[in-house]
Amino acid sequence: MENKGTETPLPKPHTKGGLQPTLILTTLSAAFGSAFQYGYNISVINTPHKVFKSFYNDTHFERYGTFMDENSLLLLWSCTVSMFPLGGLLGSLIVGPMVDKWGRKGTLLINNVFAITPAILMGVSKVARAFELIILSRVLVGICAGISYSALPMYLGELAPKNLRGTLGTMTEVFVIIGVLLAQIFSLQAILGNTTGWPILLALTGVPALIQLLSLPFFPESPRYTLIEKGDEETARQALRRLRGSSYDVEAELEEMREEERKEQAEGRLSVLNLFTFRPLRWQLISIIVLMAGQQLSGINAINYYADTIYTSVGVDPTQSQYVTVGSGVINLVMTIVSAVAVERLGRRILLLSGYGICGLACVVLTVALLLQSTVPELSYLGIICVFAYIVGHSIGPSPVPSVVRTEIVLQSSRTAAFTVDGAVHWFTNFIVGLAFPSIQVAIGAYSFLIFAALCLLTAVYVYMIIPETKGKTFVEINCAFAKRNGVELPEAKGGATAEPHTPSLPDKQTSF
Repeated sequence: MENKGTETPLPKPHTKGGLQPTLILTTLSAAFGSAFQYGYNISVINTPHKVFKSFYNDTHFERYGTFMDENSLLLLWSCTVSMFPLGGLLGSLIVGPMVDKWGRKGTLLINNVFAITPAILMGVSKVARAFELIILSRVLVGICAGISYSALPMYLGELAPKNLRGTLGTMTEVFVIIGVLLAQIFSLQAILGNTTGWPILLALTGVPALIQLLSLPFFPESPRYTLIEKGDEETARQALRRLRGSSYDVEAELEEMREEERKEQAEGRLSVLNLFTFRPLRWQLISIIVLMAGQQLSGINAINYYADTIYTSVGVDPTQSQYVTVGSGVINLVMTIVSAVAVERLGRRILLLSGYGICGLACVVLTVALLLQSTVPELSYLGIICVFAYIVGHSIGPSPVPSVVRTEIVLQSSRTAAFTVDGAVHWFTNFIVGLAFPSIQVAIGAYSFLIFAALCLLTAVYVYMIIPETKGKTFVEINCAFAKRNGVELPEAKGGATAEPHTPSLPDKQTSF
């Protein structure tokens, strides 16, 4: 392996890479400045919601001389909550052209505009006596989260060596949960979740963006983007050397990229519209939609958005519920890290199935506890256990694993289009839950959690019947498994540019992402 000036012998495509310092620091800079925004802004308005509602009402009184009625205030608050996922939906729709034009790293850097601007607006909203600035800022910071939730997994996946693909793929969710936990801590009434501290609490979302702006430019762009999209092989080689270390066989990975580039040139790139009509990717697309819809419709963001209300309804003293929320955040983070370690050992399917099973069971028992706690007060403690169990279940499977699977089941030429669909589904269902759950809870009370239980069951059934195990498999092997279900045959070698199979056959090589 040490032939310097001569042609390198065909290397093994499965060369293992380690966690080099550059790879670790790049991951930290990218994830902290991007995925963190998602988690922080989901959770930051949860604990001090009464403080924000009071500000809304006081501002309305100053303008019109009357306070808002309960229904109007609930509607305005639901709008504030749901503007964040609506912004996320908008961000997911524009991320495709951005990552193609400016690259993965470039998109993340540009995206910081959508974090710093709303941080300033929310920080001055109290002085300006304008709650509209908070609602507008929730849209902008939602756009930031929508862009980063698709661009970041692409970036990390293309930076990662094959043997660390699953672990780095879960880092998006790990940093989302870190954002959730820090928001829960900072929003405690004793810290910033009070009438004087809330503008700072909301403005803190700009700090990770500033850190990323100062640090990420010093780290490499995705080598795969640099070579395949830009055609700059030397820069891609230098980036791989920085990311993999001096002992890694960079030329093997570069050759894999060249092979993928040749296949992509022969096949062309798929648009979003093509993706919906392209038979060889039918079940991959359905699987992405089911995984992302199931992740949100299983109820996790109902728990995040309305955790304090849920804890109060199961008997926790309102003054203490904020600390219970922080405790649930710690559990969430710990179990997500456990999932990041276990995903390459246990596989994707077992984590998804066990996670949805735990979530569904927890929702059923929580419904029973809520219905009977008025006659059996001790059941309020069971309700808290159910919420914690639900968080454990979601943290080991439904939250982190879809970020890995959605990357693995599509190839480079269709990945941008697939991630656009994936992001749109994720944020649309997030928006629906945030907008509808308060009204559903008022209308049917504890029975609302049975809806989540049913959706957990349906998603688990789909995973069991349709989605193959992807751990340790090449992209070609994963594509072969779906090809049988799609009813198409893979060409043996060179398939030409006919309409039939887009799914390529790579007899000697495989893509590394």
